[in-house]
Amino acid sequence: MRLITAGSVNRRVVTRGGLTAALCSAGLVLLAVPAFAHVEVSPQEASIGGFSTLMFTVPNESAGTTEVSILFPSDRPLASVTAKDHPGWEAEITTAPLPEPVTVDDLKLTEAVTRITWTADDGVGVGPGELDEFEVSVGPLPDGDTIVFPVLQTYDDGTVVSRDEGTPAGGEEPEHPAPTLTLTAATGEGDHHEESEGGAVKEASSEAAAPGSSEGTARTLGAAGLAVGVVGLGAAGLAVRSSRRRTGE
Repeated sequence: MRLITAGSVNRRVVTRGGLTAALCSAGLVLLAVPAFAHVEVSPQEASIGGFSTLMFTVPNESAGTTEVSILFPSDRPLASVTAKDHPGWEAEITTAPLPEPVTVDDLKLTEAVTRITWTADDGVGVGPGELDEFEVSVGPLPDGDTIVFPVLQTYDDGTVVSRDEGTPAGGEEPEHPAPTLTLTAATGEGDHHEESEGGAVKEASSEAAAPGSSEGTARTLGAAGLAVGVVGLGAAGLAVRSSRRRTGE
């Protein structure tokens, strides 16, 4: 009969606790996968009447993404919309006449931007399990509680997913929610044209840019979740082996 001492009991408790923590870490990664498929905008809030640089994070869960279109509201048009150059993608800004002229900051608008479309160069795109970021500068932001930016995501197999569904207050999140920016009252601070970390926001050009480092960044971010899961499972296996050696099992 094997004698179980207080020390061996403590080791078992610690070992089982470590195993549980490791498995929980791996489980959290798996539970986070569905949310990874949503296109999101950051920051999530901006001031009415101000300018803001918005980053749209576009994940890719299956086939490669070759085209991303961000749609802009025509009922509350934005006087200024620019897109930052994105290596490996060609950006095109589309404008359309407004049904009636709209005055924004003493400027009478007769047409407005309706969409920005980024098309990937050959061999670029967003691969399965990866994500990429697309940056725009907009303003002045209109009155209202929110502004919605529907996104069309085109895959290399020809499939187009419309991420344009609204999320009801207190309701269940839809399958393809549209990125939504919450509008707050102007504070008088920071209500100006912002610049991106990489430099001033430039107007999109029809000329294709050469592929750059953003592709590698996307792969790194997309693989980070899987790496955490592998580490968690590896820690679990190590805890079990260590327990067996110490207890003689």
